[in-house]
Amino acid sequence: MNGTGITDTARADFDTCLAGADEDGALELATGLVTSGVNAEDVLLGLVAPAQVRVGERWESGEWTVAQEHAATHVSRLTVDAIASTARTVRTPAEAGPPRHVLVACSDGEWHVLPSHILTEVLRLRGFHVRSLGGSVSPHELLSDVHQNGPDVVALSCTLSWNLPLAHRQIETCRCAGVPVMTGGPGFGPDGTWAYALGADLYAADARGAAEALLHPWPPVTCGESSVQAGAVEAYAVLVRQRPELLAHVTHALRDVLPGLRNRSGMEHEEAADFLGRLLDSLAAAVFVDDERVFTGHLAFAATYLSARSVDPRCLLTLTDALTARLRGAPRALTTLAAGRRCLIERGASRSHE
Repeated sequence: MNGTGITDTARADFDTCLAGADEDGALELATGLVTSGVNAEDVLLGLVAPAQVRVGERWESGEWTVAQEHAATHVSRLTVDAIASTARTVRTPAEAGPPRHVLVACSDGEWHVLPSHILTEVLRLRGFHVRSLGGSVSPHELLSDVHQNGPDVVALSCTLSWNLPLAHRQIETCRCAGVPVMTGGPGFGPDGTWAYALGADLYAADARGAAEALLHPWPPVTCGESSVQAGAVEAYAVLVRQRPELLAHVTHALRDVLPGLRNRSGMEHEEAADFLGRLLDSLAAAVFVDDERVFTGHLAFAATYLSARSVDPRCLLTLTDALTARLRGAPRALTTLAAGRRCLIERGASRSHE
């Protein structure tokens, strides 16, 4: 047990509840901690959040199916709601202070809602007035809500780095409206590197860090500045226009090594095509922010994902070679693909010595 009051036994029991999609057990365990005096924020960040990370790891490793991951995530969402509801009945009301209005949203194309949901409840526990828009919020929807409700700050969550170009549009929208943007989530890169490149004003590694950053000073100020280059935007736009053609090309190149592509239709084919499409999206996003790590990081994930499903990850070299041959006139993409190929070769060499 650490200073949060959450024991290793409680964590193991909660993991068991998620594995069995046991809603009643999960809610009873989590709310029981709150009613026994454990800080609700600690339960959210010390029990639910790390358990959900393990859920993702089990899916990535092939230990769990997509259905098991979805069921566990559903239980986690219910648990967050139950913790927040219980906390409101047992906690002492926060002292009145200056109004702090925060709008929480997921980046456009981002459907991993749980991190933003946890952030919403942590901020509410700290006395913020929070409005949450949920998953995949378009720039138009975001701007409309900003104009109607006038938040002091927008908190934007992004888990998947291929959504960075879409997040950039949201950040630019907020900046045009004069509203500062706080960002969070692994999609924004190590220490928020890509968040700041997109012009975000603040980055927080987790919900507690976000709350602390928003408390001091208040209100936040608009200070970020986008470093995205016009040439990168143009190169990104070309890749987006070519996406259908490129997807057809790599699908043909990999049809004999990715099992799902052997059928011309059906669920397996759609899943395999989506997998390849996300690799193309990560390439485009890497070009957009001018950082090869967006692509190489996703390639590393893809290699782990394929290995766990008994597919030779060396097929990713076939993908990079096929794209290299197709994108001879795109220097930014070629540089990124070369970095991806080196990453795969180094990864294979390190694995061969294990």
